[in-house]
Amino acid sequence: MKLSVEALNSYYGPAHILFDVALDVGDGEVVALLGRNGAGKSTTFRSIVGLVAQRSGRIVFEGRDVSDQPTHAIASRGLGYVPEERRIFTDLTVDENLEVGRQPARPNAPQWTREKLFSLFPNLAEMRGRTGGRMSGGEQQMLTIARTLMGNPSLVLLDEPSEGLAPRIVEQMVEAILTMKREGLSIMVSEQNLHFTRLICDRAYIIERGRICFSGTMSDLDARPDIRDAHLAL
Repeated sequence: MKLSVEALNSYYGPAHILFDVALDVGDGEVVALLGRNGAGKSTTFRSIVGLVAQRSGRIVFEGRDVSDQPTHAIASRGLGYVPEERRIFTDLTVDENLEVGRQPARPNAPQWTREKLFSLFPNLAEMRGRTGGRMSGGEQQMLTIARTLMGNPSLVLLDEPSEGLAPRIVEQMVEAILTMKREGLSIMVSEQNLHFTRLICDRAYIIERGRICFSGTMSDLDARPDIRDAHLAL
């Protein structure tokens, strides 16, 4: 198992946000964490990578308990995180942003070179000298993912990768994620877009008000319109 989360509880100050969240990601799987805005998706990801200080439970990554590890230590073990806000360096070029993310190759993870990433995201190849602040939202999303892959992670958490993107860019994102999966990368995607997740994911969890209320394959979810409508319909 690539990632196992057990009885995860998280707080922002006195507010209890996550309640005994349990989920896992297998080797080479793409797993969705579905839910409406405010359901707890981003808090789950931030808790896994250690960005939420007030948390309890057990987080096991590649067989090692990282529950008490700081964020930089978790990242150095090969867990990549692409936040919803992207957080690229707007004053740096595409090439420079990628260089910031560079880490050594890992024996248990696919290796990414700049040239391989430009093949994955051809748009970036055409603007490698452009600063991040002069890129569209979709281009910035591609750059954020590419910068994370420069760290040669074995698992990546993608927070809302399709949000706010034009349909054409969403199609490119689908192809990129499927290529990442073929390379052997494990991926967990936080999403509201059910159509997008159907195209890329093996399994799904649904989170509602900080609690996991569904776990199963995408086919299982499609067979339960009552669950889908109750927790995902806008």
